[in-house]
Amino acid sequence: MPKGHTKEQIVAAITAQEGGETTKEICRRMGISTATFYSGIGVSELRELRQLREENDKLKRLVADLALDKHILQEVISKKL
Repeated sequence: MPKGHTKEQIVAAITAQEGGETTKEICRRMGISTATFYSGIGVSELRELRQLREENDKLKRLVADLALDKHILQEVISKKL
C-alpha cells in the first residue's frame, strides 16, 4: 500500500477483506489498484499467513477449552470444601 495511507487505514483495509468485503471494493474506496493492495506479498507469504491464522485459531480454541476446564475444576473444588 502506498505511503500516503496510515497504518490504521492499512489495518482497516486488511480487516475489511478478512470480514468479507471484496478487494475490488476496498481498493475503489481507498483509491488504489489491486496490484498496490497486494504489493510486496507473494504467494508463499500469503500461504504462510493463512497457515499462521489457522494455527492461531486452533490455539485460541485450545486456550478457551483450558479456561473452561479450569473454571469447572474450580467449581468442583469449591463445592467439596
